[in-house]
Amino acid sequence: MRPDELAAELLADEDDLALDADAPTADLAVRIVEVGEDHAGQRIDKTLAVLLPELSRGRVQALMAAGLVTFRDQPVTDASGKIQVGDYHLTIPMVTTSGLPQSEAIPLTVLFEDQYLIVVDKPAGMAAHPGPGTESGTLVNALLHHCGSTLSGIGGVARPGIVHRLDKDTSGVMVAAKTDAAHQGLSKLFAEHDIERSYIALTRNAPHPNKGTITTQIGRSKHDRKKMAILRVGGREAITHYRVARAYGSHEKPMAARVVCKLETGRTHQIRVHLASKGAPCLGDQTYGSGSPATPVKTAMAEAGLTRQALHAAVLGFVHPITGETLRFETPLPEDMARLEERLEAL
Repeated sequence: MRPDELAAELLADEDDLALDADAPTADLAVRIVEVGEDHAGQRIDKTLAVLLPELSRGRVQALMAAGLVTFRDQPVTDASGKIQVGDYHLTIPMVTTSGLPQSEAIPLTVLFEDQYLIVVDKPAGMAAHPGPGTESGTLVNALLHHCGSTLSGIGGVARPGIVHRLDKDTSGVMVAAKTDAAHQGLSKLFAEHDIERSYIALTRNAPHPNKGTITTQIGRSKHDRKKMAILRVGGREAITHYRVARAYGSHEKPMAARVVCKLETGRTHQIRVHLASKGAPCLGDQTYGSGSPATPVKTAMAEAGLTRQALHAAVLGFVHPITGETLRFETPLPEDMARLEERLEAL
């Protein structure tokens, strides 16, 4: 695989890394470090800094905390661990001042803010960061206006402060880092899955059984590079715990459902792919929602004005990486999903 292809794969593979499926790679560099027997067993961060002298040890540690160092396709986050023989891949955001997105006075719903981080309720229709065809109107543009120059730079020029992401048309709670130390700490929490994340989906049909865990390998679709897919070989482990909170329509054969999903991992499009695999895609999902809802559900969607996938990141909980405070944020359904749910209740 060429370095540019590898960068694109890394960009697309981890929701935790705040990187979109079609994220630009121009501000990234990929370095492959071959570790021989003479370095085996030495401390990882120190060895990588020696073998890649253009990076300081601190910079290597920051990349590891952000999940941007991999070995055998797995993130390496323990800087004090012992290095193994083989190839280590480092995806390095290029630190420059050119190409910085413009700040824009876009209103933000701020749930929490201190000198280290900011938590917001992202609306549907807002991309997390700039990308091809989405150079403005993103969360990054809004954060640059709101936070000024305090945003962490680890995410690279196009993604200052961004630690994780939500799809453009998914609403809900997001956290961004205002300092590099907070970015490193948050990235480590995401990489180690030490984050509480709960989503609400309104689905076509209802998954069966009504409660369970979906465990698969998810990676880039071999048929459509803009889509993710469940793979038999390759990909990365993806685990979603779900339960049907409410079914709408016939009890034996529901036309729709409210499904609560809790993420154990955070792969790109994970919930959307997993629910579709159970025959219950998110309503309004144009990418993974093959098949048509029942007529009463289609009518309800039209009356509610739903024009995107009915998926909302309702809960985000974590331990503050700097202060140690336990934080938990929960937001209600946005208006389009709330209106749809009201109409589904009447089925």
